[in-house]
Amino acid sequence: MVEIQTADFRLADGRELRLSHAEPDGVVRGGLVVLHEAAGITEAVSEVVRGLAGEGWLVVVPHLPAELTEASALAATDIGFAWLAARTVSVDRIGVVGVGLGGSVALVVGARRDIGAAVTVAGVGILEPAVDGLPALVEIAAELRVPWLGLYRAENPTAEEVEKLRDAAGSAPVATDLVRYEAGTSEAWQRALNWFDAHLR
Repeated sequence: MVEIQTADFRLADGRELRLSHAEPDGVVRGGLVVLHEAAGITEAVSEVVRGLAGEGWLVVVPHLPAELTEASALAATDIGFAWLAARTVSVDRIGVVGVGLGGSVALVVGARRDIGAAVTVAGVGILEPAVDGLPALVEIAAELRVPWLGLYRAENPTAEEVEKLRDAAGSAPVATDLVRYEAGTSEAWQRALNWFDAHLR
């Protein structure tokens, strides 16, 4: 089983954050920042991390602050990017993926940072902000700067919410896609892997 390690990471400018990470056994294909759920690094998140590392990705999970705002989320993600850069992963081979609240942050990152790709899984806060300090996803989807894939279960959220998000993302000047998937299938996982394969080169 892929081992997940946790340690504090300090930048030269004094910024510091606790990070968890997992390394692939063989050649590193690129780097992925995984953004955890509101509940933190749950076993489900750990499974995602191990699975991505098993596919050849160098994976890092910034420990997001409890008081999450757009600024604090971007600051934490930036430290994750710096950790990958310190391990010689170029920015065009860096992606971000998040689940739930982390999925919302992944879209924010995709609209504010120039990296290789972003994937949102079951991102909350489509029409209304998920938490104070984060924008509603429909408000910023048109500002996406990186190829973005949205994955939502077929039964939740509503079709209206999904269509509004799809339309907003579709007006961005980058490749975007939003897919509904059936819970309990491997479809979402495979689509996420394919998205990173296509855009992180």
